Parts: sequence; structure tokens; C-alpha cells
Amino acid sequence: MTDETRLAFAHPSERAKATAGPDPLDRISLADHEREVEIGAFQAERGTTQRVRFNVVVEVRSEADPDADDVDRILSYDTIVEAIDIELAAERLNLLETLAARIAERILAHPLAARCFVRIEKLDRGPFALGVEIVRSAPEKPKLRLLADEMPHPLIVYLSNAAIGRPDLPDLLNHLEAAGAPVILCVGPADIPRPVAAHAMPQRRIDLLAIEQNAWVLAARDDRCVVVDSRTELDWAMKHGQISVWAPSKLVLDAVDGPGVQVTGGEALAHWLAESFEARRLVLLGGAAPDGADLPVETWPAEALPEL
Repeated sequence: MTDETRLAFAHPSERAKATAGPDPLDRISLADHEREVEIGAFQAERGTTQRVRFNVVVEVRSEADPDADDVDRILSYDTIVEAIDIELAAERLNLLETLAARIAERILAHPLAARCFVRIEKLDRGPFALGVEIVRSAPEKPKLRLLADEMPHPLIVYLSNAAIGRPDLPDLLNHLEAAGAPVILCVGPADIPRPVAAHAMPQRRIDLLAIEQNAWVLAARDDRCVVVDSRTELDWAMKHGQISVWAPSKLVLDAVDGPGVQVTGGEALAHWLAESFEARRLVLLGGAAPDGADLPVETWPAEALPEL
């Protein structure tokens, strides 16, 4: 069997290796991902679904650091799955070729994606697999907006310590979930003494860690409250309807245009997060509104059920 024939039937990762340039890129892959899809140009394929298998390999300009182990510095596997989900939900298509091209284009809109191999196969059209495989390279100026641009606008809710201790906290969470927007909860430090450092930067870390300790106190009160610290986790939670409790250290310390060293209060950090994520609005339960807010901010008593 010639190399060309072997590669034609090999996994897309083999084609990626065989056609790599002098400076090979890292690769991530999704293998044997099956979905029930209504697709096809024949009348018999309309009004019914069939099994479709996806194999995707993405060559990436990785920023992974062996010492950092940071999920925000890589192209997440979720990017591939989300690209498939979004294109399948967009409209019914006749051709696998069209679907493959749209999935590749969407993945290549990610700033770390360099080249994408997409193989899609129909599994129910006979005792065989019918499919297509394409390869696309990232354009210098992507035509498609990034997946991040399609993120929903969250509802950011700051909970004072009195609000964290509410006996009706489950009812409050039910109320917030009914608002129809992803919910990110923010807290301040607990009402206990904190260590005092001689310099601003160590003190900032102490203050941020105090907030994160209080985030875990909130998480222990209801299983729906999941503590997250990375942008990737927050993005995933928003897309999947999960309530997040924000642990701020990572995003604040990694941000190029983050809040100043003097900004350590829970309300001010919640405001910064709300602006960074283009929140629908910021609701403060028991907190004080920060100065100079550029988005809707509402203040309510700690025991209130805010109007949403």
C-alpha cells in the first residue's frame, strides 16, 4: 500500500504528522465522537436522524507551560465539542462537506488554532462508513467571530456575609436561576481578622485568599455553588447553566488590565468581573455600589429577593 493510500484511510492525526512543516505544532484531538444528526440530500434522510461520527485534530500554537499547568493557556477540548454543537444546532445541512468546513472555520477562529483536520462519517447508510475529511489552515484574519464572542451575558451577584448566611439560601439560588442568565456569585472576605503584610503585593494575595476561603464557605451551603477560578471554567459553567462561585486570585493576578493593587474589596472585584464578562448587570446583596460603574448595578438588602 502506498503512503498516499495509507494516509487516505488513516486517522487524521496521521495526516497531520505526515504533512507537518519543519517546526511541528502541538496537536489536540477528539476521537470517535458520535451524534444523532438529521443530515443528507436524499429524501430518505429527511425527518429522521442517523449516527454521525466526528474525528477532529487541531494543530495549536500552544502556550502551555510545564511549570504552570494553566487551562487558560491552551485551546480547550471543549472548543472542539462546542464547534460541533453550534454548527449542528445552526441549521439542517445536506452535505457533510459543508458541516466539516463550518466546524473547521469555527475552530480556526480561536487564536491558538493553526490547522484543523475534520473527518465526518455517516454510520447508518449501509454496512460501511461514508465520510469526508478536510484540512483547513487558520486565515490571517478569521471571518468568523470567536466562540467567546457568543458567550451569554451573565448575572453577577455579590453576596455579603449576611447574605451568605441566609437560612433561605436555596430559595435565593432558585430565584437567581429563574432570571434566565448564567449566574456567577462573588463574595468578600469573612468577618474575621486577616494577617497583615508589610508590603502591598503580599497583602493583596492574603486578601484574595481570604475571599477564596469565603467562597468555599458559600459552596458548602449548597451543592449548586461550584467554586471556579479560571476563565475557561467560567466560560464552561455559563454555557452549561452551572452556578459559579468566583475564586478571584487567578484572574486578578493574571490580568494585564486587572484591578489595581488597592482593589481588594468583594464589591469592587465583582464590578471588575462584571465589566470583564460584559455582564447583564451586577446585583449587590448587602454590599455597597462601587464608584464609576459602567453597567447596571443594583443594591438590595442582604435578606431581599431582588427583582430580576
